[in-house]
Amino acid sequence: MAVICAKALVLAVVVLVSTPQLAVGARRRMELYQPDPADMLSYHNGQVLHGDIAVSVLWYGQFTQVQKTVIYDFVLSLTMMPQATSPSVAQWWSTTDQQYLAKAAQATPNAGGEAKRTQVLLADQVSDDDCSMGKSLTLAQVSSLAARAKPKKGGVALVFTAQDVTVEGFCMSQCGLHGSDAESGTAYVWVGNAATQCPGQCAWPFHQPEYGPQGPPLTPPNGDVGVDGMIVNLASEFASVVTNPFGDAYYQGSSDAPLEAAMACPGQFGSGSYPGYAGNLKIDQASGASYNANGAQGRKYLLPALFNPSTSTCSTLV
Repeated sequence: MAVICAKALVLAVVVLVSTPQLAVGARRRMELYQPDPADMLSYHNGQVLHGDIAVSVLWYGQFTQVQKTVIYDFVLSLTMMPQATSPSVAQWWSTTDQQYLAKAAQATPNAGGEAKRTQVLLADQVSDDDCSMGKSLTLAQVSSLAARAKPKKGGVALVFTAQDVTVEGFCMSQCGLHGSDAESGTAYVWVGNAATQCPGQCAWPFHQPEYGPQGPPLTPPNGDVGVDGMIVNLASEFASVVTNPFGDAYYQGSSDAPLEAAMACPGQFGSGSYPGYAGNLKIDQASGASYNANGAQGRKYLLPALFNPSTSTCSTLV
């Protein structure tokens, strides 16, 4: 029997959720938590996703074409488009690929000792504009939506819920989550739009924080607090799902409530960050927006720091 575990950090409290058939990792904005340096993130000899990772997308509820394009361009920016000007989304992804995926592939028996570059490839997209399952979803329904996206073996389904759709635990214990089906060899990520439900929790630093030190919110690089917040959570969850898809690869702490690649560096986006301050970031001169990564089609994004296993430090782009 498979077990689902969801994790989220809320003022240093770990919340555990269990249901059958899945293994889920959830992330919540938590800027005050600082992990014990004696318990560092490491590899536990499990499977990671590498090689060609096919990504299928399911949009649940109403998203504008502009909102979809902002998210779509982020996924394209990982490996499919020519690398943008430094610092770039592709450079951010290379930390995941080189420090996690390539090393795990080398350590896997029969891998031949070769570290092949991982490619993130967009596959199908499905839209459920009318919310066929209603506008209040359980985690089991999120899993069902992921299955409807029909991820390929070794691939990831991305499920995005609109700002008027509530999901079990959203805004209370998590801003997004990742899960998997070991039997089919597939994984998924869910991220919700927090614009009208909890922007202070799940769209920080683009909104005044609901808890902790108070500072002025940053201007979002794509002009949409909800969607730019989704990018932060998507990036964090995607890094987690490829490095720890089935709960036995890269993580810190207990496997029942693990900290993963981006979760081990909460609230850090640039150098000099501290609780309530995202760090030293780049500023777009035209819009005044804060960002740390250039992407496809001239877009700009704010991406979370990633834990670097080689240096045992949190790595930022700026």
